[in-house]
Amino acid sequence: MLQITFEHFTEEFKAFVGIDLFTMIFAWINLLILYLAFKKFLFGPIKKMIDNRQAEIDGMYSDAEGSKKDAEEMKAEYEKRLEGATEEGERILKDAQRRAELRGEEIIRDANTEAARILERAEEEIELEKKRAINDVKDEVSDMAIGIAGAVIERDIKKSDHDMLIEDFINKLGEEK
Repeated sequence: MLQITFEHFTEEFKAFVGIDLFTMIFAWINLLILYLAFKKFLFGPIKKMIDNRQAEIDGMYSDAEGSKKDAEEMKAEYEKRLEGATEEGERILKDAQRRAELRGEEIIRDANTEAARILERAEEEIELEKKRAINDVKDEVSDMAIGIAGAVIERDIKKSDHDMLIEDFINKLGEEK
């Protein structure tokens, strides 16, 4: 009983492993049903989820590319503005220097004009002082001349005659110079 022969073992093995047409068809149908069920309930949603995720990733990449492009454009614009601001600053500085030079020249012109006016006024005052001095000298000379003439002639000359004589004398003195 316990004696298992090699033949018996091979027959049982063939029966266990053996190919039965009905079992094989049933296995294929079972495999087809499993494939269709997996396709509908597992592969479809997973593929849909993967496609959605891929679309989301593609959207993120396109947004990142757009943001990168916008950042590069903004950088270029800021660099352009910075260059423009530098040029504007240089222009303002040059303009300020030019205005300062013009103002300095204007101040110098005003000072020269004022100095010329002061000199002119001083010359006018000198001329007036000269005329006053001459008139004062005339008055003193005329008083002295009256006193001398009165003493020499011993007579009184009228003031108007005396002034006329002195004026004539002084004019003759002025002509001699």
